[in-house]
Amino acid sequence: MPHTTSIPTSDFASPQALSEALEKHAYLSDEGLATACFLGLRMRRPLFLEGEAGVGKTELAKTLAAVLDVPLIRLQCYEGLDAAQALYDWDFPRQLLHLRAAEAAGVTDVERLESELYDRRFLVSRPLLQALETSTEERPAVLLVDEIDRADDEFEAFLLEVLSDFTISVPELGTIRAERPPVVVVTSNRTREVHDALKRRCLYHWLEHPAFDREVAIIRRRMPDATESLVRQVAGAAGRLRKLDLLKAPGIAESLDWTEALVALGARDLDPDIAAVTLGAVLKYREDTERVVAGGIGALFNGA
Repeated sequence: MPHTTSIPTSDFASPQALSEALEKHAYLSDEGLATACFLGLRMRRPLFLEGEAGVGKTELAKTLAAVLDVPLIRLQCYEGLDAAQALYDWDFPRQLLHLRAAEAAGVTDVERLESELYDRRFLVSRPLLQALETSTEERPAVLLVDEIDRADDEFEAFLLEVLSDFTISVPELGTIRAERPPVVVVTSNRTREVHDALKRRCLYHWLEHPAFDREVAIIRRRMPDATESLVRQVAGAAGRLRKLDLLKAPGIAESLDWTEALVALGARDLDPDIAAVTLGAVLKYREDTERVVAGGIGALFNGA
């Protein structure tokens, strides 16, 4: 069962306090996200973040680890990911070296050799096991399970057990249990529906693209060398791009990349000419670029 009755250990007295701590690390959260994150810490429940790519889901986990000053352990999901790649594996080359060394030393006790082969020193921890082993009551790790929607259904089902009990069974060694559950952030870009069973074990929050003023604040915080007018023009243009029917709407990450590219070119304002040659920083498909160019780059600046 999920850890719903644990005693709160967070130092943050309120969502506002957590939001301010995140802001000190240049992550600007709105009230809804700060509240979901605060409750995830207090209730020791995984936080399931869903939203389009580039809206700040992964960045939240990274920033949370920085705020808590704890390790960030990342499990990047992909098609074909299996339990062995996420949990643990045995170091076969080292086991073989051990056998050869024992043989050279004249060891003939077969049972002893077999037991030594599955000693903890030969176990290679993968992200899930690392998160359980490094999480202590005083210093829980942040476990980022990134883009769970890219993994197969079978792996998603396997993850249910880990997120419920925070224990991993290694047949040769026994059960490994976390001293306390790590802080878990699960993200999805919603390329497919994630099963309700996983969502039930988590606190859910949908991340939207930021409103204009918040995006301006985010870019200003991350790109202090950019002029105020450039930042506002990029945020305005990114907002207009999102209203087009693009294959990949730009997220905050792309707005930041665009601003960084413009600053690198010495731009103080975003005009159609420089926008045209830097669209590759904000658009990632040829079809999207062609559509924006066909509609006129100037359309991105209306009202900016």
